[in-house]
Amino acid sequence: MENKHIRIGIIGLGNIAKQHINNIITGEVADCSITAICSRQPAQIEGLAQVQHFTRYQDLIDSGSVDAVLIATPTLSHFEIAQYALHKHLHVMLEKPIGLSSYEGEQLVSSVGENTKFALMLNQRCDPTYAKIKQVVKSGILGKMTRTHWTMTNWFRPEVYFQVSDWRATWKGEGGGALVNQCIHNLDIFQWVCGLPEQIIGFCEFGKYHDIEVEDEVTAFLRYDNQATGVFVASTGEAPGVNRFDIIGDKGSLHYDSGRLIQKLNSESTHRFNKQTTDMFGMPDVIQTDITPTGKVNQHAMIMNNFVRAILFDEPLLTPAQSGLASLDMANAMLMSTWLNQPVKLPLDRKRYQAELATKIAHSQLREKANIEATVDMNKSYR
Repeated sequence: MENKHIRIGIIGLGNIAKQHINNIITGEVADCSITAICSRQPAQIEGLAQVQHFTRYQDLIDSGSVDAVLIATPTLSHFEIAQYALHKHLHVMLEKPIGLSSYEGEQLVSSVGENTKFALMLNQRCDPTYAKIKQVVKSGILGKMTRTHWTMTNWFRPEVYFQVSDWRATWKGEGGGALVNQCIHNLDIFQWVCGLPEQIIGFCEFGKYHDIEVEDEVTAFLRYDNQATGVFVASTGEAPGVNRFDIIGDKGSLHYDSGRLIQKLNSESTHRFNKQTTDMFGMPDVIQTDITPTGKVNQHAMIMNNFVRAILFDEPLLTPAQSGLASLDMANAMLMSTWLNQPVKLPLDRKRYQAELATKIAHSQLREKANIEATVDMNKSYR
């Protein structure tokens, strides 16, 4: 690309969009600038007083003033805005999730032109701890994976979080609750590290802790094609909550809990020891090591910098949009298993799930936003 500077349009000016804007105008994201913004109502954003403002995303995309767009709108509009931008051959960075369903996401991915970059903001892949977990598992040092378990219940959200929004926690506006909003990042890391299971049994509770129609607590059982098993537990109604991720292998294990990452390596294969020992109560010797990374990174800026370099220099995308389909498949499978009261096999039948979701959407309505002055500290929202 001849132009070594990318003109970016920001569509949506909510909490996460403002964080992206700050990363760009403070130089955390290089080789780009914001040349247009879009929101339904006129907005004054510090540092963007001279930037073009549009109230219709179509007008921003058609303006000729941007090379790429960052879409940070409510989930229900992700599909239509991203599809319009892709059809106009603009590069797209889309906030998670890729759509109300993986079926929607699949349609978007099929719309990408040959020279168009389409990325998803799966920023937690840049988290040093999760990157370390991925590295250890990929190295094979743990041996064959036998069990996985992630309890992720510290996504607590009070009622006001939903009351100040008309789209959150509705089938029509978000396509789900805890799974597709908060835990989509965890499901992405789960499958990125451990792979997709071949079968999921889900038990979702709808409106258990909040006045909402979608899931705010989930327990799911996973089975992988090598006979490994797994459990995923999620909640937005539990305080203080737990974030514990265990990966068990034949030669060792990883345990992430309370901010610490512990590696345990056996002196020999558990399978081998099990078959050969004559010690009735024996167990392989184990070496335990704290391998918690100490550095911190700006995850969102890392993903955006990669997106810009992909456009300018054809650098491979860290989080191409298609990589967001697998985690949404898992979330969709957990919901469909609950609705049908039966196991769901993967690869997911995306069309069938879309039909089930359409039924929910048909009986869903956006809520009326409460007139509440909510306190917002985005730093508290990340887990």
